[in-house]
Amino acid sequence: MAAFDMIVVGSGGGPDETNLSGYLLKPCEAAWNDGIIALEAGSGLGALRHIMKRDPNIFGERPTDANPTSFTPLTVYSNVKCFLLTHAHLDHISSLIMAAGTLGGARKQTVFSGRVWPKLATYDENNSLLQLVYHALHADGKYKAIFPDISVRFMTVNHGMNDSGQYDGACFFIRHDPTNHEFIFFGDVEPDSISVKPKNIAVWRAAAPKIPHDISTIFIECSYQTGRPEAELWGHLSPVHLVQELVTLATEVVIAQKARKSRSGSRPRKKQRKNSMSPDALHGALQGVKVYIIHCKEQFLTERPISHVIGDQCRELLAPHQLGVELLTADQGMRIGGSNRPIGFGGYTWN
Repeated sequence: MAAFDMIVVGSGGGPDETNLSGYLLKPCEAAWNDGIIALEAGSGLGALRHIMKRDPNIFGERPTDANPTSFTPLTVYSNVKCFLLTHAHLDHISSLIMAAGTLGGARKQTVFSGRVWPKLATYDENNSLLQLVYHALHADGKYKAIFPDISVRFMTVNHGMNDSGQYDGACFFIRHDPTNHEFIFFGDVEPDSISVKPKNIAVWRAAAPKIPHDISTIFIECSYQTGRPEAELWGHLSPVHLVQELVTLATEVVIAQKARKSRSGSRPRKKQRKNSMSPDALHGALQGVKVYIIHCKEQFLTERPISHVIGDQCRELLAPHQLGVELLTADQGMRIGGSNRPIGFGGYTWN
């Protein structure tokens, strides 16, 4: 995340409605009042209000003579230029639905359905009556500019089954164009090991040649604790499956490194068996990579945050593989980023 600053408005996967997926993002060289990307919109105004009460300087140190009423969660979200959503389940969009008629500022790109809420968005950019405008991303292998200096590549992943068959989720490669530094952000995703049509492998193969120099940060869900039956994952990961996915990524990184060394520039087309590469060959393959666990589902059974419980389970299962990866949890209210200067609002002047 050397090129970005992020604030975690919410990182849970339910059923705790006070902590759902929601992240605020900007390029590290920009001020927050230059514009914001909202990555997911499960938690929003209410969660940010509590965060700002606990940490009034979450966006940087405020001037002592600042007017408190001029800097609120609503002024922050009114400065959002784009809502980037992985899919339309309510734990990823509920705050946007609730606040859609309230947000000020410039028109915003987003996702909606009139069946869920009164029609508050449109595909017609010339329709000035609606504040929110749909812009679809396509899984075409290309990066699309969504914000000054930020482009996104969208790849589909599986999020289980519904009445219509396989339900598609999204994975974003979010790139800082001036530096080509990227991070990967998964929405809800099921493991390839139980998927009818595995898709995560394509994500890992796209990422592998860029690790760790251009891609060094990954956000990926791990919704359930160890021991969850596979039949009850409902399109999500548990610790054993997250570790399997990271071992697959490490394998692809080693393959990409060998391809570079051979200067062939190509990867073997023949599908490799899971056990075709020795465990020793993967040692340190993900050195320099940080993986943030997100979307953990609260069970209200422990005093510790469920994300910390699941994080410990993942680290215990991951340790014998010695991949070199740093496994972290993205906690509500956390600031993540590479900016060395205060990440304030440049005087808190809002339009």
